[in-house]
Amino acid sequence: MSHFSQLGLSQSTCAVLEELGFEQPTPIQQKAIPMLLENNPTDFIGLAQTGTGKTAAFGLPLVDTIDEKNPVTQALVMAPTRELSQQTAQQLVNFSKSRKGLNVEVVYGGADISRQIKALKRPTQIVVATPGRLLDLIKRKAVSLKNVRYVVLDEADEMLNMGFKDDIDEILSHTLEDRVTWLFSATMPKEIRRLVDTYMKAPLEVSVNTEQKSNKDISHQYVVTKTTHKLLAIKRFLDIQPDMKGIMFCRTKMDTQEIADELSKLGYAVEALHGDLSQRQRDTVMKRFKSRSMQLLIATDVAARGIDVNDLSHVFHHKLPDQLESYTHRSGRTGRAGNKGISMAFINPREDRRIKEIERRVNVKFEKITVPSVEELKVSRINNWASLILNTKVDEQSESILNSLHGQFADLTKEDLLKRLITTQLDHLMIQEDEEIDLNEGDGRGRKDKRESSSSSRTKDGNNRYFINVGLMDGVTDADLKHFLSDVTGIGRKHFSDLSIQKNCSFFNIESKHDDDLSKHFEYIEVEGRPIRVNRDEEGRPSKRKAHYKGNTRSRGGSRSNHSANPATRRNRGRRR
Repeated sequence: MSHFSQLGLSQSTCAVLEELGFEQPTPIQQKAIPMLLENNPTDFIGLAQTGTGKTAAFGLPLVDTIDEKNPVTQALVMAPTRELSQQTAQQLVNFSKSRKGLNVEVVYGGADISRQIKALKRPTQIVVATPGRLLDLIKRKAVSLKNVRYVVLDEADEMLNMGFKDDIDEILSHTLEDRVTWLFSATMPKEIRRLVDTYMKAPLEVSVNTEQKSNKDISHQYVVTKTTHKLLAIKRFLDIQPDMKGIMFCRTKMDTQEIADELSKLGYAVEALHGDLSQRQRDTVMKRFKSRSMQLLIATDVAARGIDVNDLSHVFHHKLPDQLESYTHRSGRTGRAGNKGISMAFINPREDRRIKEIERRVNVKFEKITVPSVEELKVSRINNWASLILNTKVDEQSESILNSLHGQFADLTKEDLLKRLITTQLDHLMIQEDEEIDLNEGDGRGRKDKRESSSSSRTKDGNNRYFINVGLMDGVTDADLKHFLSDVTGIGRKHFSDLSIQKNCSFFNIESKHDDDLSKHFEYIEVEGRPIRVNRDEEGRPSKRKAHYKGNTRSRGGSRSNHSANPATRRNRGRRR
């Protein structure tokens, strides 16, 4: 079948679908809608993955079946979360645009119950609800289910996972004995089968691609890193792909909030979504997320259930879930509506068996990838900077300012000028100490954490270890110190590594092939009247050379050039050029 008009729906409903832009039914819709309409009334089971169009599969025949002239509540749709309840109710409202007398109300926890009670006093043919709030309304006698003939259990497996079994039992006891039940689920665990055996009679069943537990448009990847390095690894992926929009799942509310707070402090557009937030806070977070004003939503499994956003490029798993069904639900948030998506898990070396288990039982293939290196990070940031320049509108004042430079750049070729601009931009990148760690585990390429200073002058990789009497009290950062060392010695910044800045001093490595007695370059250098001392770390004692020359440095070729001796000041001056 290629069109909704061939599924048995009313002409008015088909006209609404055409107006809404619905073109071709999905597989679950093609199979479920005719079966529900032709066999009405019948119990029904629909098995399909998240994002396959289940709401329309039950919503369209439900709208066509309800008697809009009868003001009593005839249908009940139960969903696990308020987000899914709201989305389902909105779709039902859209589907019933041509049915002027049909009213849909949605009730869920965390909202003003008095307003919901007032809304339910109006004639309401369809109620969409979360189990907990509906049970509360039943106890307050604010809603009557005695005329309910159709009960839809949407995302039934999730409702059972969330502990709603007893609530569902209680709610169904208030409905008609000869009601029909339509159950939709992504999986069919034993608990669902028990529910079927208890409340359904000879149900018709439709199954769509259930053997393929995960969408073919989703690439499944994993990264092996230490648990303590997961946040650093996530930062690199956010930096490398600034246009990504995704969700990161965490196991606990505490992890969710702590990670969101840490990334937010560092300037990333992220927010947390978990059960400790008020309903108003959750609504605000979701509004910002859907408007693309944030890069990453960090959520618990429960809070993120029911989120329906079609343009997510990534799903991150800070920790793999305990239940395999949860992995399917998580990863199913991306790769929707024909878009490609990535599901990426961050695991420690001991969790490799969990990846193999998911591959075997969920029928997917994982690709092991590495955390981007610092060099990749730099290239990405430079490319983003270049894109910013290309898309910048030229200011009217720029021409007069350019003329005021009196041709200072006239002797430079375009390539020379670009190289200098790129160099200054690299200084601005603010590559932090922890960013220079190789975060990958298990590939044999891990570097020693550079915060561990060596007691030996020659490191295992053949570099030489040096001491310098400049530290945190001088306001020095890693980038400042590299810039200062390079300026004084004439050696490129990339040849200095493993910096360890301490309170009154610092340590660094220099590649041995570039070390021609590094100490001699600092013989006449002072910082605010204090002689700079640089010596091989093994010496551990002051240099016998007397530093008495202030303000000048010897360049590599032996000529003297005036520089500020304060490393931080020198770097700031370089930034302004």
